[in-house]
Amino acid sequence: MTAPEAPRAAFDRVLLLVVPAAAFMLLLFIYPFLYGLALSFNPKEGGALANYAHFFTTDNLWPTIWTTLRLALPATLINVGLALPIAFKMRVKSPYQRWATTILVIPITLGTVLIAEGMLTYFGPKGWLAQFLQFFHLYEGSIRLTHNYWGVLISLVISGFPFAFLLILSYITGIDPVLARAASTLGADPRSQFRHIYLPLLAPGLAMCFCLAFVQAFSVFPSAVLLGSPAGPTRVISIAAYEAAFEQYDYSMASAIAMIMGFVQLVIVAAVLGARSLMYRGPVSAGKG
Repeated sequence: MTAPEAPRAAFDRVLLLVVPAAAFMLLLFIYPFLYGLALSFNPKEGGALANYAHFFTTDNLWPTIWTTLRLALPATLINVGLALPIAFKMRVKSPYQRWATTILVIPITLGTVLIAEGMLTYFGPKGWLAQFLQFFHLYEGSIRLTHNYWGVLISLVISGFPFAFLLILSYITGIDPVLARAASTLGADPRSQFRHIYLPLLAPGLAMCFCLAFVQAFSVFPSAVLLGSPAGPTRVISIAAYEAAFEQYDYSMASAIAMIMGFVQLVIVAAVLGARSLMYRGPVSAGKG
């Protein structure tokens, strides 16, 4: 192959990778989004904005935004807050690291339905936890940890923690430990090392982890139905979209609710990424080697 032909061959190989990837993105993400957006402006009755006006003027629709945020934001904060110190402790390789990691990520393999079934068995009014506390006279009365707000929140924490833990662990193990050792030789204690070395380098990863975990929690549906009260305090926005699509057969209204759902997530994600850029500016990581 001659010298002028080499760049052309490399360009052809890149093109063979880029075109299928672009087509994949177009078919699975961009086209459905544009189709749903156009459908939301084509209501059964009224003008182009009738669906959005109906959503924000109906008492059992617009509060679903705050209901979902009340579940998604605390669950995300708890998951990231718990995953960070555990991942930080497990950044150093040990004989038990693989086993501990496997145990911590088991819930992600169970799925939402099995987690809900387990919670009903253990945390229900007649579950093992209630029977244990009442048998030893540690708590009298009915224990309600399911079919309410707390049941859905606990389920989101159980199912979302492994995802946040694996993300943070991958980021924190990519930080060169030589940086901390150098700081220790200058008199920095472990707390100072974490605050001045690990935390700034982890800021981009923590922000991304928070955004992904929040999007996952905001789309809660099975937990809100199985462990919550879908007609009451856990009537989240995804349930409203489901009812519009499959109970009222109003796909235009369901698309409008989905667009509102996506916009709320976009606002939170943009706010988190904007706050991250204000906190730390510099290299996004300091990899080993």
